[in-house]
Amino acid sequence: MPIFRLSDKLAFPDPRLASPEGLLAVGGDLSPERLLLAYSLGIFPWYGSGEPLLWWSPDPRCVIFPEQVHVSRRLERTLRQGGFRITSNAAFEQVVAACAEIRVQNGEGTWLVPEMQAAYRRLHLRGYAHSVEAWQDGELVGGIYGVILDRFFFGESMFHRVTDASKVVLVKLCHYLAAHRFELLDCQVPNPHLFRMGAVQMSRAAFLDRLYQNSLRKPGRLPRVLLPAEL
Repeated sequence: MPIFRLSDKLAFPDPRLASPEGLLAVGGDLSPERLLLAYSLGIFPWYGSGEPLLWWSPDPRCVIFPEQVHVSRRLERTLRQGGFRITSNAAFEQVVAACAEIRVQNGEGTWLVPEMQAAYRRLHLRGYAHSVEAWQDGELVGGIYGVILDRFFFGESMFHRVTDASKVVLVKLCHYLAAHRFELLDCQVPNPHLFRMGAVQMSRAAFLDRLYQNSLRKPGRLPRVLLPAEL
């Protein structure tokens, strides 16, 4: 499969032409317009420090259908105890920074290089990127952030500093998405933690069909979704 090189033109190749690993294109920029177009087409940026800007559309795709999020008995007890205060968009920059910091502290690489963090801050200021936070004793102890277009939450990353903090955030977010009839929460690529939370894999073709059947063809005209201050 060829890897396409993007020009200054605001356009992407068909995501169905991505390599078996999901790599589609290289180059371009992280402008809000290009990012919104990418997400509307089922494409996302993912690259590390020192690498060129890479664009992906994996097959299969990892997703959570919000109404099917799995809550274990232990997690259900944690939710009932109410040990966390859950907010949205109260600390967007801190959540994004923490997602990067935790990975570095764990000795892992991170795709959240400074220019990526800045790009999502710009999307946040435009009302398209959102965070959900978990607080305990006034401290930020967990969170998730992503992009909302129409009835899709494109999850980017999450973190926790206290046991179950990110799980509670994910469950609270899924309950909100289900109540407001969101199609799905995109997790991009799978991992065991996501599977334990109810994630499933679907083919790229099926994922793109869901996107294209909805109003994602002109992302600049999409209404901005406002999450409540507390979930």
